[in-house]
Amino acid sequence: MPTLRDLPSIDRLLKSSELALIISTQGIETVKRTLRSLQSAWREHGDLPSWAVDPKSYAEHLGSLFSTAAYQPVFNLTGTVIHTNLGRALLSTEMLRAVEPLITQPMNLEYDLARGSRGDRDKIVEDRLKVLTGAEAATVVNNNAAAVMLCLNSIAPGNNVIVSRGELIEIGGSFRLPELMERAGCRLDEVGTTNRTHLKDYRSAIGEQTAMLLKVHPSNYHISGFTHAVSIPELAELAHEYDLPLCVDLGSGTLVDLERWGLPHEPTPQEILKQGADLVTFSGDKLLGSVQAGIIVGRERYVALLKSNPMKRALRPDKLTLVFLDKTLRLYEEPESLAEKLPLLRWLTTSLPVLEERGAAIARCLKTVLPNFTVEVVASDCQIGSGSLPDQKIPSRAIRISHDDDAMVRALNERLRRLDTPVIVRLHQNSLWLDLRGAERIQALTEALQTLGSAA
Repeated sequence: MPTLRDLPSIDRLLKSSELALIISTQGIETVKRTLRSLQSAWREHGDLPSWAVDPKSYAEHLGSLFSTAAYQPVFNLTGTVIHTNLGRALLSTEMLRAVEPLITQPMNLEYDLARGSRGDRDKIVEDRLKVLTGAEAATVVNNNAAAVMLCLNSIAPGNNVIVSRGELIEIGGSFRLPELMERAGCRLDEVGTTNRTHLKDYRSAIGEQTAMLLKVHPSNYHISGFTHAVSIPELAELAHEYDLPLCVDLGSGTLVDLERWGLPHEPTPQEILKQGADLVTFSGDKLLGSVQAGIIVGRERYVALLKSNPMKRALRPDKLTLVFLDKTLRLYEEPESLAEKLPLLRWLTTSLPVLEERGAAIARCLKTVLPNFTVEVVASDCQIGSGSLPDQKIPSRAIRISHDDDAMVRALNERLRRLDTPVIVRLHQNSLWLDLRGAERIQALTEALQTLGSAA
């Protein structure tokens, strides 16, 4: 057994050829700190593993250690298409190549080429949004929570904002609307009950301190049964009677009617504006199928207040967000080709026969590498995810992998996550479900799954 005297120095390990690849991918300071931590622990406890003197073994250990400590692509076979934990909406490779010259060279981000002076970084995207939604004005921040916060802080600081109790949402990461409102400097004035809110509830709550009516998309839940909610046209009429703005948070948002592709209907910003809303907020990286952004469209008088708020600068998006968002919005001007060019919509509209073809090919591979498991292609449902249509499912197909021993199923789930390109699936009813809408890169997926046999 090696002793503490046999430990190689940190400097020797860092100069060894065996660790060169790890250092190039992780960074020399990160590797150095990890090596020191390992050796310090061994010195403290006086217990060395047998490999502690071999640089090659260090490389293998660090490779395993760092395998989950870096951003990396995965296969999303969970059945949640827009998965918050897996990067939300897919982005187009072609579009990324198209914006490359803009983000790798100087660009007119805030420069007016016609006047030869400072310009407005939002203007190009704003003009595009005005065309697509019919809004008087628009602006962009770094996500939809920021969009709501900016609206609240710009229009109602120190005043009351009326919201239905049934819309006081909490979304991922314990993010709660009441807490955001408090941080924005507003006072929450909740009306109605969890399942039923009427117009008279809003009317009776309006007072001298009321600055806004806020309606919030239910996001990741759905209330059914004995319910009642006030429609946007009714709320808009009431708000304008008292010269108050109505702000509608759509959460997710799409600029086209999804029903044209046989998908469930999701309200669009242009619909909400036509119904009388003064401001509408929605996300860029959900149903819109672009990068993370918070988009605000509405009346010019209110958007101007948002733009003049010092908070706007703290929340503004970077150049990559703006140029990618503009390229995405450009696709919406030709909706007839949208399903071919927008990856998210392509996933959602893939036909069941195509999914069954994918399933047959992947099942053949899995039956070879997992002979002791039951592998079958079955009918399933998937969800859009990230707060989009939480009560709606989309017909899909999945591969179901099962075994008499539940421990074997759980162990396989872990093995899938540890592949060079991890495969993320859904564990349901003691079986693994691999939804095939996420199997678009079928050749790469099959090659990844084939390595399960060698890891068995």
